Amino acid sequence: MAGFRIGRGRDNNRPPQQPPHTPRQQPYGQQQQPPQAPYGHQPYPPAGPPPQQAWPQQGAAGGHGEPEYFDPYGQQPQQPQSPYTAPHESSYANNPGHTQAFSFGEDPYGQAASYQAGPGPAPAAAPVGPRLHWKELLRGIVMRPGPTFLQMRDYAVWGPALVVTFLYGMLAVFGFDKAREDAIKATLTQAIPIVLSTGVAFVICGLILGAVTHTLARQLGGDGAWQPTVGLSMLVMSITDAPRLVFAIFLGGDNMFVQVLGWITWLAAGALFTSLVSKSHDLPWQKALGASAIQLVALLSMIKLGTL
Repeated sequence: MAGFRIGRGRDNNRPPQQPPHTPRQQPYGQQQQPPQAPYGHQPYPPAGPPPQQAWPQQGAAGGHGEPEYFDPYGQQPQQPQSPYTAPHESSYANNPGHTQAFSFGEDPYGQAASYQAGPGPAPAAAPVGPRLHWKELLRGIVMRPGPTFLQMRDYAVWGPALVVTFLYGMLAVFGFDKAREDAIKATLTQAIPIVLSTGVAFVICGLILGAVTHTLARQLGGDGAWQPTVGLSMLVMSITDAPRLVFAIFLGGDNMFVQVLGWITWLAAGALFTSLVSKSHDLPWQKALGASAIQLVALLSMIKLGTL
């Protein structure tokens, strides 16, 4: 028997296999390096459409399915746009291998505001006008009280208020018949302490009454500052009683004309106090008059009724 040669057959119709093409590797040091971006900037994407990159699957040959975490030249998968993303954020930010840099004090998610219970504070209103000189202030209280109080509602007037009230208090000694006789009969060394102490007492009294008026105005819904309210109330108290005091020094407190003039000036003081509180605290005139009631009653009992 002829021997047969047993082996693997050859398919003549199969085209010959091409040897695998191995890219030629350039020598070390002459390889083309991608352009390096400056430190702190994002790498520039390549010109033209980026090549499609196949993500390795689990169990694929040569790896365990780990994704590429840094691929500056590959197309990263699109991520859903977050409503909290800053408008200046680049397409590479917050992707694997990329970070987003923020400036110091920058809020990337917009203007964040902390929650506050209750209504927020009212914005501070700009002053109506510049601060008035003390001469214009005193003239304005008499000639145009409404615009003057509105313009000075944001300015403290301690200087004019303390000086005018102190001078008024020293002269008030001579407006009472008994006090005037005691001051005239006393020696100079005895009269000076009496006059000075009376001036200081009227300053303290004006401060206390002005503070009470301001407190009542705030309790009724006012929003004015305490320093302008107290200072202007001291000026109103002194200026409105000045005409009665001048005639009382020469005619005496028991004179009928002085008494009638005292009531007229007291009513004028009530009108000025009402206008002051209304303009300084943004209150209707009814509440402004109620806030000034205690000060008006105190002035009536201490000064006006003393001569009546």
